[in-house]
Amino acid sequence: MSSENLRIENASLRIGSVHYLNAAPLTFGIENRIHFTTPARLAVLLRRDELDAALVSVTEVLLNDRYDILDGVAIAALGEVYSVLLAHTKPLARVREVFCDTASLTSVNLLKVLLAERGLKPVFRPLESYAAAAEKDFVLLIGDRAIDFQRTAHPHQIFDLGAEWLALTQLPFVFAVWALRRGLDQSQLCRTLIEAKSNGLRHLDLIIRDRPEYDPAFRRLYFERHIRYHLDIAEKRSLARFGELLCKHGLGPVFETKFV
Repeated sequence: MSSENLRIENASLRIGSVHYLNAAPLTFGIENRIHFTTPARLAVLLRRDELDAALVSVTEVLLNDRYDILDGVAIAALGEVYSVLLAHTKPLARVREVFCDTASLTSVNLLKVLLAERGLKPVFRPLESYAAAAEKDFVLLIGDRAIDFQRTAHPHQIFDLGAEWLALTQLPFVFAVWALRRGLDQSQLCRTLIEAKSNGLRHLDLIIRDRPEYDPAFRRLYFERHIRYHLDIAEKRSLARFGELLCKHGLGPVFETKFV
């Protein structure tokens, strides 16, 4: 991929992203400029002004009035996302506690909203280890860990958060966006990230061929069926609806989003 590296005029740009497979097309060609860590850690670094931009869980920008959102780019799903799920061995109506991967606040809050809309308000507890996930009656998993769980034998039913959001709202769900720190000259930063997305989608076959996660057939299915990278009218309507439901269920306040 090195031959496709994008030229970054300002090498001091500080950009953060996640290791997950679904983010690969958004950092294609600029990987050597990216600080990779978990969504939760990226949010901490942004709040400390240690990053200029980060691919963060959308809740981070909805609940904090200090970021702009890069227009046109997101990690979203229209229906089943496959990599954000509640695995459960008991009926949903019997949920009393959920053990969760705390890496993504958005996934936790989305599940809270989806359950609250059914009149369910369980206690959320941190999952002590991924190895313990199979032992839990209700466990929230995200990213590659969720994919790993689905691809191994388990007794759980799967409550896919992307599919459930579509059923509730008839809208795609936006899981992550590029959050930009306000107060910067953002022109070069925006240009770099938009070019990276265009480059990644143009070379999606190369990503599918070369990424180490899973097998090529699965990678193609995942990218072509489960993940989308648009941030258009439907996605913006979804962000607004999610904000409304966060406030409805006491998970706000939510701030107005600003797209650049």
